[in-house]
Amino acid sequence: MLSRLIGRLNASLERRLPEQRLFLKSDDGTRFVRLRPVTQAAIFLGSSAFVAWTVIVTSIFLIDVISAGNGRDQAQREQVMFQTRLNALADQVDTRTTEALQAQERFSVAMNQVAAMQVRLLDSEERRRELETAVDVIQSTLRRTIDERDAARAEVAALSTELAADTGSAQTAAAREAELTRAVDRLAAALEATAEQRDGSETLVAEAAAEIDRLRFQAALDNERQERVFRQLEDAVAMSMEPLDRMLSASGISTDTLIGQVRATYSGQGGPLMPIAVSTRGEEPDALSLRANELLSALDQMNLHRIAAERLPFSIPVRGTYRNTSGFGYRTDPFNGGRRLHAGIDFAGARGTNIVAGGDGTVVFAGRQSGYGLMVEIDHGFGITTRYAHMTRLHVSRGERVSRGEHIGDMGCTGRCTGTHLHYEVRRNGNPVNPMTFITAGRDVF
Repeated sequence: MLSRLIGRLNASLERRLPEQRLFLKSDDGTRFVRLRPVTQAAIFLGSSAFVAWTVIVTSIFLIDVISAGNGRDQAQREQVMFQTRLNALADQVDTRTTEALQAQERFSVAMNQVAAMQVRLLDSEERRRELETAVDVIQSTLRRTIDERDAARAEVAALSTELAADTGSAQTAAAREAELTRAVDRLAAALEATAEQRDGSETLVAEAAAEIDRLRFQAALDNERQERVFRQLEDAVAMSMEPLDRMLSASGISTDTLIGQVRATYSGQGGPLMPIAVSTRGEEPDALSLRANELLSALDQMNLHRIAAERLPFSIPVRGTYRNTSGFGYRTDPFNGGRRLHAGIDFAGARGTNIVAGGDGTVVFAGRQSGYGLMVEIDHGFGITTRYAHMTRLHVSRGERVSRGEHIGDMGCTGRCTGTHLHYEVRRNGNPVNPMTFITAGRDVF
């Protein structure tokens, strides 16, 4: 059956591909090989397929070369753009730091002004009370003197009546006239003293009223200054709190949980800010004290936010030129080729590039560990730790306290790696999380 099919194919191809004979000459003799039409067709098709395959492979290779060149150019452009962005962020950080220092200085000056104004208000209030007391005393003295004057006038009238009734006795009249004269003299002296006291009291009352008006005007000015100072301070606190609160919220950790843990473990000098005034007699504090206490509470809250922000790893752990070569998540293993979880992100750069701490914390491990090579692990509190792997040299040791941006090691290729880079991990309660969540959250602040 197969031979018949081949015979038919040879017969049909005989016109286009006639049978050929290939002669092979040797020392023993001459032989030939018959090339039937089917064999020639097979050789032709095979040669055509090989040529087509060569053309396709060459085209793919050229396309890959061109694409690789474009990819390198694109990577270089992205690197330049990223470096420009980093420089801009560094300038913004310097600007924000300068503004924060200036705001702190302005706040200190404003609080000193508030304290001085409070002292002046208390002094003016005390002086006003003294003036009111003096006016009350003068008024009571004036009323008593007027009563004595009226009593003296009544006595004079009574003596005059008695003198008119006893005109029959000259001696009695003379004695009574003398007594009446003395009473009139006493009355005149009392009236003169009363008039002088009245004139002095009126002058003192006028001076006291003018002083009270001046103190009230001064108190109104002080209240207006206090209102302006408090409004500026409240606006400054609100503007400072907004980026901190937004950054902590974007980290994926509950802000209330962070602030609660910071408050529970707070151990800095000075402690939390205390209220300005607290009543010990059960009285309600005045509106100014309540407002000042609310401002101090907001400042205390901002300070707790600042402590949490400094401890969490919001900063990029590399200083210098670098590029991101691998992100967080599942990827193809560079050694085995299988799908594995990449528990961090990789920053590639030159050997010896500075590696810095992403936030304040304590070094809990510094040494060589399995596939990590030379590694540093930092505990930032709140259940957050960071790992810095594949370094060529370490600059910290276990138990050492480090600050954000502090140099902890140099980039290298130790452990299980294919080239010089930093493998950076962020772990929460021992479980890996995406470090870019923190870096992106802190990009506009740090």
